[in-house]
Amino acid sequence: MFNQKRIRDYGVKIGKLEPGNLNAITDVEGVAVGHVTLSDKQMQTGITAILPHQGNTFKEKLIASSHVINGFGKTMGTIQMAELGTLETPILLTNTLGIGTAADTLIDYMLDRNPEIGRTTGTVNPIIGECNDMFLNDIRGKFVKREHVLQAIENASVEFMEGAVGAGTGMLCYSLKGGIGSASRKMEMQHGTYTIGVLVLSNFGILSDLRVTGKAIGQELKEAITQAYQEEDKGSIMIIVATDLPVSERQLNRILKRSVTGLSRTGSIITTGSGEVIIGFSTATKIPHEKPQRLLSVPTIHEEDIDLAFRAIGEATEEAVLNSLVTAEAVVGRDGNTRPAFKDMVEEFNISLV
Repeated sequence: MFNQKRIRDYGVKIGKLEPGNLNAITDVEGVAVGHVTLSDKQMQTGITAILPHQGNTFKEKLIASSHVINGFGKTMGTIQMAELGTLETPILLTNTLGIGTAADTLIDYMLDRNPEIGRTTGTVNPIIGECNDMFLNDIRGKFVKREHVLQAIENASVEFMEGAVGAGTGMLCYSLKGGIGSASRKMEMQHGTYTIGVLVLSNFGILSDLRVTGKAIGQELKEAITQAYQEEDKGSIMIIVATDLPVSERQLNRILKRSVTGLSRTGSIITTGSGEVIIGFSTATKIPHEKPQRLLSVPTIHEEDIDLAFRAIGEATEEAVLNSLVTAEAVVGRDGNTRPAFKDMVEEFNISLV
């Protein structure tokens, strides 16, 4: 997308299934992604918005679920999601100390479009995810403002940038520059062809653990670096999953859990200080906010179909993480702190990824 060189452009093919047209979360029809990037010296942060469909998500909710691999995080909205199994707002990603502004602005956004909230019906459950970008960003500056959140939502589109953009501007991955990455997989079943798409905000891992299709690329890079290179894993990863596969909340939760297979194949050991949180939704069924006169009909796949979805989410997660690395540019941020770009190091040390 936007002519960025992604992991497949290096000859790396992940898994067995085919990607969608864009190889991104937006291959799921109706899904859109928008960024606002704030990059200037001490300020290295931003906001990323994921719109689950093009209608009113409060009035037309989606089946949704979340899963926590390691709970070192400050995600908002997942308690109600776990209880009711629905998503009713866009999903916002930002830095750890930006979640208040993001939530407050998203609430106002939903209030403006739904005058019944807090009057004739209940309140609204905003979904916010975060990672800590304090190494490159002066996180105490709280640079993400209301206008940035609204701009990210309003600018959301099918094609979007990856790497050091939006919420990923100040993030690290495997001790290199990380950020936003995405990928998708098509699932051909007897009753139709479906898509699962993944978007990650990567901010985890140490260089020596990084693997590309099983090859210890991170260790090669570490050995090639002549000076001492600090490795410390105190980050997190947010994994956002979209699909048009007809599933129940229980089935979706089972699928989300398998994202750990793709994450682990890139080298993650899921350390104590790294929060791994997955949030997912299916666009196959829209749940009306107002109670209808008839029974709701929610089609679901048979359990024997679900292994294909397990494979798809693992492959898409693995590729999304690698795309977040390979598309990111080097950044110099707070107090002169810097992290190099994966693509620059691969070229400098002439390391083959295949």
